Amino acid sequence: MNGLTLLALIALAIGIVFAYRAGRIAGRRDARAADPPPFSQATAVEAGAIAQSSVPAAAAEASPPPPPLPAPDDAIAGEKARLVAAYEAEAARLRAKLDDVLAEQYPLAAFAEDRRALLAALADARADTARYRTLVVDFETNAPSTLLGGPGSPDDLKLIVGIGPMLERMLHQLGVTTFRQIAHWTEHDIDAFDAKLAEFPGRIRRDAWVVQARALHQSKYGERA
Repeated sequence: MNGLTLLALIALAIGIVFAYRAGRIAGRRDARAADPPPFSQATAVEAGAIAQSSVPAAAAEASPPPPPLPAPDDAIAGEKARLVAAYEAEAARLRAKLDDVLAEQYPLAAFAEDRRALLAALADARADTARYRTLVVDFETNAPSTLLGGPGSPDDLKLIVGIGPMLERMLHQLGVTTFRQIAHWTEHDIDAFDAKLAEFPGRIRRDAWVVQARALHQSKYGERA
């Protein structure tokens, strides 16, 4: 074996060693790239922060945003509207109840009014009856005699149309007993006696007592009153 062959073998051995080392280095590099990096607290904190920032974003994208809260003025206006509606409903209910009560009380009120009117009419009738009874009793017991025909004696006032026994008695009680007295009545006197004879309003003028009394006085005594 010569020297050239020895040099070739040494070079081949050196190439094999370099190739082996280069293969090992490449294998380590590939294994280091495939294995996860070693755990560290800084890496964990950074990963958690990234996860937390990504979760709310995903949740915000998945769920709709909550409705906005009403403004204070809108809440007050809504409460006022609710109170007004409740008040109007209560007022309507009370009005309906009042209408029902009035409808029930109307017949009772009408009956009470009719009863008061009847009682008032009955009281007036009883008063008139008592007054007429008194006049009749006085007339029957104290009526002056009309047979006396002398001067100053009472005239028969019943000869005047419109004056009956009752009115004659009432005129006597008022001091009127002769035709002459009635014949001298003025308009003022007629009004005064008409007010006193309240049971026979307007009778004096309607039956013309003054004119009749003048004619009767002249016929009886032959002189003008």
